[in-house]
Amino acid sequence: MSQNELSAGRSALLLTFLGILSQMAAFCYRVALSRMVGAEIMGLYQLLMSAYSVIVALTATGVTAATSQLTAQYLALHNRRGADSVRKLALQFFILASIPIAVAVCLLSDSISVHLLGDARTQLGLILLLPCALLTGIENIHKHFFYGAGLVKSPAITELLEQLIRGMAVLGLLFFLPPMYAEIQAGLIILGMVLCEICSALMLTTLYRHYIHKHPLKGAGEKPFALRRKVLAVAIPVSLNAILGNFIAASNSALLPRKLVEGGLTRSEALSEFGVVCGMTLPMLALPTVLLGSMSLILIPRLSRCIALNRPDLIRHYVHRALLAVSASMLPAMGVMAVIGEDLGVLLFGPQGAESHLLPLVFAMALSCYHATFSSILNGIARQSSATIISLFCGSVQLIITLVAVPVWGMTGYIFGILFSSFLGALFSGIRVFAVTKIPPHIFQHFTAPALAAALMALCGNLLHLKLQEAMLPTPIACCITVVFCAILYVAALQGQGLSLKEIFRLSK
Repeated sequence: MSQNELSAGRSALLLTFLGILSQMAAFCYRVALSRMVGAEIMGLYQLLMSAYSVIVALTATGVTAATSQLTAQYLALHNRRGADSVRKLALQFFILASIPIAVAVCLLSDSISVHLLGDARTQLGLILLLPCALLTGIENIHKHFFYGAGLVKSPAITELLEQLIRGMAVLGLLFFLPPMYAEIQAGLIILGMVLCEICSALMLTTLYRHYIHKHPLKGAGEKPFALRRKVLAVAIPVSLNAILGNFIAASNSALLPRKLVEGGLTRSEALSEFGVVCGMTLPMLALPTVLLGSMSLILIPRLSRCIALNRPDLIRHYVHRALLAVSASMLPAMGVMAVIGEDLGVLLFGPQGAESHLLPLVFAMALSCYHATFSSILNGIARQSSATIISLFCGSVQLIITLVAVPVWGMTGYIFGILFSSFLGALFSGIRVFAVTKIPPHIFQHFTAPALAAALMALCGNLLHLKLQEAMLPTPIACCITVVFCAILYVAALQGQGLSLKEIFRLSK
């Protein structure tokens, strides 16, 4: 392992700090956007984002994963020339995949917007997604090269700048060009994203050229055929997972408003409810998961290096630390959201942000954090096929529940599908990780102790929050006091069970 790199803990801490700033910027942007355009336009925006996810999955997701993992492996063997060859081949595969997709979307944009997305007003935004996806792919390939090299500062700072530029571009367009129609509003949001991605792609490409200038290419490189085989071995299962998974998710997003209409809502009411749950509540609950994303970006390249160096003991060490970190951070975060989430939603989004389905969504988000962590571990130890099969199975279960339950139970049926599929994903991927890595399951440390501490914290925090509300304290002050109380109580409860946050998040290893 390179001695010049930051440790896993320090890298995750840096990414988390910058990620928090990035998440704050992104969330402030989403709050301002939702207040500016309303729930119905947010519903259209979510439909376009589901299409965007499918386009990116078809073209970029697999090659970016291959870039990160193979870069880590080649650099672990001091083969910088091989790492650069991975980046070049990833860009070639990405461009080759993007051309036919762009042509197909342009020719079929009307049919896609009407029949697949279910709303003709998404057509303009759909066309504008194409340059956005192209720039995103170029940006992400370079970004994942840096992650694979263990250099987290440059892409993390770029991510923060990207969120700031996106907010200024989108909100500026909506403010200075106030549109009359919903289709134009949705299109302006995507246009602002395009402007943002231009800046991000230019920044990452420039940073890479600076890196190459300072670190000349050395090493034996790799034979073209062997390199293509290695890239495809990672990219195909990851792409398949992303393509089918995002297609299932996009189908869920497109079908949900239709099934709500079948259940008795008007089209406008269905889009508004969809926008509240998927465009407001779920992003709000995802705010604390910034640590999870940072950990995943650090974990996968390091596990790949362990594979290259044949270090199963170090793999078990990283897996153990990852499970401790996700339990000790995500469970209390979701507990706090269960207590203050409804008030926070009203505070951020207005009365339309009050969500009656908050508690099951909190449990679903916690389970999805475990599923995401286990999937990252499987990807890092070259078990992409296992992660793909489990993710597709869970997505299919959720889609079936949407088709069957939403017309009868409304949004409750959709949320039950999220909860049940998240449970299945965490269960099956966890079983697979423990079986492959042969790590002894420390049930008390990994799950029981953090869960008990989080439950005690949430119950006591809820009582305090109710008392503060009865005392007519302003909502922001009541929420802040509750969060501080919950944090202190959680640390004390964890310490009382023999676990120390300092030990869990120690930075030296």
